[in-house]
Amino acid sequence: MALKPLHDRVLVRRTESEEKTAGGLIIPDSAKEKPSEGVVVACGAGARKDSGELIEMAVSAGDRIMFGKWSGTEITVDGEELLMMKESDIMGIIE
Repeated sequence: MALKPLHDRVLVRRTESEEKTAGGLIIPDSAKEKPSEGVVVACGAGARKDSGELIEMAVSAGDRIMFGKWSGTEITVDGEELLMMKESDIMGIIE
């Protein structure tokens, strides 16, 4: 990976959404919503307090996460579409 996030930023790869509904209907690409969950690819070191003390990240590479629908900035790294967002945009870790 040619990109390392700084401070409290996280690089996320969206997970693929389902192709079919529970009833078996196929969802066309034009009707799909972008998924609001993904996998953390890389993390920064964390934010800093005013005193300079490091606040460690709550997520790490490989975590499955859930984030807001409009969270992050879409970027392309090595031909792959990823999201760069602040750790505070992450709603939770999926276990």
